[in-house]
Amino acid sequence: MNEVLLIFGMFVVTFGIRYVLFAVADNIEFPDKLKRALNYVPIAVLTAIIFPAVFMPKGEFYASIENPYIVGAIVAIAISFWRKNMLLTVVAGLAAFAAWKWLIIS
Repeated sequence: MNEVLLIFGMFVVTFGIRYVLFAVADNIEFPDKLKRALNYVPIAVLTAIIFPAVFMPKGEFYASIENPYIVGAIVAIAISFWRKNMLLTVVAGLAAFAAWKWLIIS
């Protein structure tokens, strides 16, 4: 029973916060400087997620050509700039990661 109350409480808090923000969203106009600054939020968040995953796969800084995460990231970056195709970028990055990991292990 406690789990049900806990889940319901989390639902109420999460829904309440989001509902209030969506309800007043049409009435709020952000200043231009804030709008420009908010354009950089996705880039900053992705960087904060991806950098540790690529350069610290085991909790320690590991910048080596033997690191398959770095190889996959480099290939993904190159493909994304070259083709500007999200699916191709993901597939090529994963393929490079898997191939490099297979080459390193065997």
